[in-house]
Amino acid sequence: MKLKKVLFAFSVCSMVSIFASCKKEVAPLNDGIYSGSAAGRNGDISVSVKITDGKVADASILSDSETPEIAEPAKESIIRSFIKEGSTEGIDIVSGATLTSNAIIAALNDALDESRGKKKPDVTFSDCECDIVIVGAGGAGLVAATEAASKGAKVIVLEKMGIVGGNSNSSTGGINASYTKEQERLGITDSPEIFYKDTMKGGYYMNDPKLVRTLVDNSAAIVEWLQSDLVGADLSDVGIFGGATNKRIHRPLGGQAIGIHLVPLLHKAAKRQNADIRLNNKVIDVLSENGKACGVRVATKYGEYTVKAKAVIIATGGFGANPDMVNFYNPALKGFGTTNHKGATGDAFEMLKKFDAALVLMEQIQTHPTVVPGSGVMLTEAVRGNGAILISRTGKRFVNEMENRDIVSEKILEEPGKTAFLVFDQGVRDSLKVIESYSKQGLLTTGITIDELAEKLQIPAKEFEATVVEYNQFVRNQNDEAYGRNPASMERELSLPPFYAVECGPAIHHTMGGLKITPDAEVLNKNDEVIPCLFAAGEVTGGVHGGNRLGGNAVADFCIFGKIAADSALKAIGKQ
Repeated sequence: MKLKKVLFAFSVCSMVSIFASCKKEVAPLNDGIYSGSAAGRNGDISVSVKITDGKVADASILSDSETPEIAEPAKESIIRSFIKEGSTEGIDIVSGATLTSNAIIAALNDALDESRGKKKPDVTFSDCECDIVIVGAGGAGLVAATEAASKGAKVIVLEKMGIVGGNSNSSTGGINASYTKEQERLGITDSPEIFYKDTMKGGYYMNDPKLVRTLVDNSAAIVEWLQSDLVGADLSDVGIFGGATNKRIHRPLGGQAIGIHLVPLLHKAAKRQNADIRLNNKVIDVLSENGKACGVRVATKYGEYTVKAKAVIIATGGFGANPDMVNFYNPALKGFGTTNHKGATGDAFEMLKKFDAALVLMEQIQTHPTVVPGSGVMLTEAVRGNGAILISRTGKRFVNEMENRDIVSEKILEEPGKTAFLVFDQGVRDSLKVIESYSKQGLLTTGITIDELAEKLQIPAKEFEATVVEYNQFVRNQNDEAYGRNPASMERELSLPPFYAVECGPAIHHTMGGLKITPDAEVLNKNDEVIPCLFAAGEVTGGVHGGNRLGGNAVADFCIFGKIAADSALKAIGKQ
């Protein structure tokens, strides 16, 4: 027995010794005021940290370009926690402000490293070669990188911003797909043919039928690809969005926003496959050799360099954050706000003029109807899909909430004040996790009763209450006699207090036009000839969505054609 005790004591001591020796040594903090920075959604966030007696004494945000409504809660919460704890360990990410939160934490750590005498090494690049170079690390670029690198190609991804994801970071809905295992599990009847018809109708039949057919026929397979061990996405929740006949928008369980779920997974997946992802590397030219794409010229703060490649994939996104380009192609949208990140400026179109690349549907620019005025915060269509209604300042409904986005936007602009109120109850809130982020951003107006909410919104209480009573009857009857709303989006009466509202209006959201491509993601010139070794995917392309994009089709587009672009590039260079 004594021997066992001695052995046990020795074992415990050995474990303690091992853990102690494995514990990471952290250099002490030196007194002084230090600065740090990191890339947020709209640019760098800079912070200042004061160290006194080797401990954090104070901290503040020096500068940032983040959207105030999103950034302020994150700034306040993270800086307060950092000063209290003296470290960034265990600080919670602020819901709805993931990119901003991560950037603030990274900037604070940067300042702490400076106080410890750690200097970040300068990262410089020189001329190099690879199999496939991908321009843009948004959703399409990350999918293409993951696929191409997983098949053994040497891949370099170049992103002009300081973070990956682009507009995909802000995607709140999900990915449309039909005839999937998830639909079958949930008893949802759907088919690629119905999906095809919905997409063509939603795009006013201006879509390229071949591209739409490619989209719908590959949709179930891309969901399985995203759910596979390669990526590991959760797409188990299936809902309905505007313009869809059936429930087909796949998203994380509980209705979490798809962007903040999918982008980090794709980023990790691409890196696991050894894709070389370079941030703050802006492509300024696509190289041509005898009419064939053969690489790119890149600019960094340290100078320029060239990447020679056997194939080039363009995944630079749309131009919704370029007001001059928006106004040029659609003057009616002059002065509109945008939901786009500031890097969505349409750089690729100028670079590809030397190839005589064809552009299609450039004037087709979509507004999203439910954006918080002045902030760019987009209220996902899933809130309406799960039962919310739109109320004008008259206290009445004025549109089928699940109509195409452009129609809902147009109807809102016809109402007093050119905005509306998105109204829902606790039942809708409980059904969708993303609403909690709106609450934490202070966007919700709350009333215990409909009358109280009406008073806070300064709208006629009698008309508002009558509207809700009428809508609830429509839900019970599964028949919207006023506006013909799809019963699949009318599963809940608005009857569980408290009641909520968010003011909203249209803002530029998606540019449907772009590079003309084949179903194999090959870029075409103005003579409809394939430009050798040049491929494109995502919002930089045109034709998939026609004159209007259905919610959920953007993620389907960039995932499906991102993978196709990679497979086509692999085939072109003899690796598939």
